[in-house]
Amino acid sequence: MKLKILITLAFILIISCKSEKKKTINSINTEEWISLFNGKDLSDWTIKFTGEDLNVNYKETFIIEDSMIRINYDNYENFNGKFAHMYFKNPYSYYKLKFDYRFTGKQTKGGSHWNVRNSGVMLHSQSAESNAYNQNFPVSIELQLLGGLKNNEDRPTANVCTPGTAVVMGDTINYKHCIRSNSKTYFGDQWVHAEAIVLGGDSMTFIVEKDTVLSFKLPQIGVTKPNNYYKGEDWEAWGMNPEAWKNKAGEILSEGYISLQAESHPVDFKNLQVLDLCGCKDPKAKNYKSYYIKDKPESCLY
Repeated sequence: MKLKILITLAFILIISCKSEKKKTINSINTEEWISLFNGKDLSDWTIKFTGEDLNVNYKETFIIEDSMIRINYDNYENFNGKFAHMYFKNPYSYYKLKFDYRFTGKQTKGGSHWNVRNSGVMLHSQSAESNAYNQNFPVSIELQLLGGLKNNEDRPTANVCTPGTAVVMGDTINYKHCIRSNSKTYFGDQWVHAEAIVLGGDSMTFIVEKDTVLSFKLPQIGVTKPNNYYKGEDWEAWGMNPEAWKNKAGEILSEGYISLQAESHPVDFKNLQVLDLCGCKDPKAKNYKSYYIKDKPESCLY
């Protein structure tokens, strides 16, 4: 009888050890995505409009509805150059970002023709607090979102635009303000799934509906004056003070904030999530993850 009990206990112990080992392996490989939107309010975000103080939600442009962040212009008579961005509270460096977006309705009266079905998600952005009072766009790398127009011309989405910045395509710095991706054109009010893989100051890759549509390297601060390759960014026209940035030209952007853009056409966002690729890379630590790319030894827990 005693022998039977001992065999049973040994068997349970073996099964338990195997389960614990399996659990550990699963836990180090399981991706821990962070939701950027709590589904209830905008408490994790900072709002900045052109010509307004921080966290003034001008004419209730940013609203929460049906678990979505909605950028709407129901209370506007005219856009009047009220460009806006809403910044998530934490900066990131190495990470994956994914979200769904859709354009709805008609553009607000007074918006520029190039802003019809046009919005964006700004990456490696300066903080909301560091924006000048009348600044239209943060110095950042924009994952530009475009919707198809009625004329059925190609209008790819997930392009890169560079307010106050520049990127390297191949081996050459490309000073063009917006560089087109090779995505298909998405017409109507359909939801579109987009992703970005951001590897610090090394590279960024944009993905739309599981297709890689654009990749580039070395995101950096742009020059403030024209040169042989660059006709000049609209620094002053966009309220970006060139004096504050001129000595940083060529400086690699290795981290920054994620922000949502509002520039006159209604757009909805949902399922905003980020996977931090910075973390403890020591397999002996409790919080080690196999997918971390950038080591953050000070975060290790033992």
